[in-house]
Amino acid sequence: MNRIHRRLSLAMTLLLLFPQAAWAAAPPLATAAAQQMVQTNTSQAVLQNIRYSQSPQKVRIVFDVSTVPEFTANLTENPNQLVVDFEGTVNTVSAGQKVFDDPVVNSLKLSEVESGKQRVVIDLKTVATYKVFALANPNRIVVDIIKDSDQKIEEQIAPGVKYTSILRSAQAGPISAHIVDITPGSGYVIKPVLSNDAVAGLEKLQAMAQRSGAIAAVNGSYFALNGEILGLLKIDGEIVSTSDVERTALGVLPDGKIMIDTIDYRGSITLPDGRAVAITGVNHERGSNDLILYNNYYDSMTSTNEFGSDYILNNGTITAIAHGNAAIPPGGVVLSAHGRMEKILSDLKVGDKVKINQTLDEIWDKTRYVIGAGPRLLKNGSVLLTSQEEKFPSDITSGRAPRTAVGTTKDGHVLLLVVDGRQQSSIGMTLLELSLFMQEWGAVDAMNFDGGGSSEMFVNGKVVNKPSDGRERSVGDALLIVPQK
Repeated sequence: MNRIHRRLSLAMTLLLLFPQAAWAAAPPLATAAAQQMVQTNTSQAVLQNIRYSQSPQKVRIVFDVSTVPEFTANLTENPNQLVVDFEGTVNTVSAGQKVFDDPVVNSLKLSEVESGKQRVVIDLKTVATYKVFALANPNRIVVDIIKDSDQKIEEQIAPGVKYTSILRSAQAGPISAHIVDITPGSGYVIKPVLSNDAVAGLEKLQAMAQRSGAIAAVNGSYFALNGEILGLLKIDGEIVSTSDVERTALGVLPDGKIMIDTIDYRGSITLPDGRAVAITGVNHERGSNDLILYNNYYDSMTSTNEFGSDYILNNGTITAIAHGNAAIPPGGVVLSAHGRMEKILSDLKVGDKVKINQTLDEIWDKTRYVIGAGPRLLKNGSVLLTSQEEKFPSDITSGRAPRTAVGTTKDGHVLLLVVDGRQQSSIGMTLLELSLFMQEWGAVDAMNFDGGGSSEMFVNGKVVNKPSDGRERSVGDALLIVPQK
């Protein structure tokens, strides 16, 4: 019996000597649902002092207590606050507010919310992870607000296709990122899709993905408000859009192989007399001295004005000539000329043969799909930002913003990335930060897509990021992940 008493006594001593601790972290996307921890001790507690320390890694707040009370810690969003309640506790510290000079922690306020219940509200400037735990000898409760940390949630959304959400706490501010990783041979491929299956008009990403049977998707090219794609686009082997500037594009070969490079479109027509005339664009609004090629991807009509000539072709033969808003025949094209180009083509008549020549280059002509945007981020494993060479304006290249990117790894994985920005829960990335982040995830070649309020990712039936407009933006096209056929 004495031996039993000695064992019980030893067990009680160990329980008293070893500290009790609780730990919690912010939810991956800092939802308002709180993470709760409870630490129990029925003894009456006295809050004796509050101490603070700051470092580049964390802010530590220490509450000295006579005995460890029952406490709870809850993290909320809008506003971002960590609320710590001490039950059965008497306060001997002057109630008030402490203001921090810190990029993450704004202030701390202590108050008695009811008799015997003390509440500490820690106001946060950004989403952050935290730890709350109790220590003995002396008794104290420690709150650590952690500035540099990563939280990841991974989900296998299909065989060989993985979605990862990341919340990264850093000194500059939080980053919320979303990555889809496609394994080679998974049975899934990427391909672009047009809004409403036409250049004209815009459509939300979720609608495009759902009607196309995609398991995941991101926004794609830059676009105009009328839906025209501001970049190179090729779908099912046909040129859909071109760029005035040689810029980075992603190409998909028939076997699914991905290429990323700077590509230039070259198009021309050959007149009956053998003269070659340059095509100045495909499926774009016709401007001064332009020769624009319109095909069935544009719309049913060209929407051109009367200050030019529209040559309607079927099988390379002119079947009609119109002056403004010509109908695009099924399987045919319209050549719309203005100014100098209209004069060059003025001798053409119904029945004439016109040859259309289009090329990207010998290898890229073999691609089934091409989607252009830019600038380039990585080439052969090294950072290569081509913002100046591709003549991008500062509103795209400067500062932190929501970003969308695509890349490939050395072993053939395809990575689709969306980074949230312009919000308290995620500050966005610069293009250099985006390049380094893609490099961190194993990409050796990568490019930037349209960003800002357009940046969006769709996974398994829902939008998984937080678009900076506060809602889905209608866009010109998207890059889908679909089953291979």
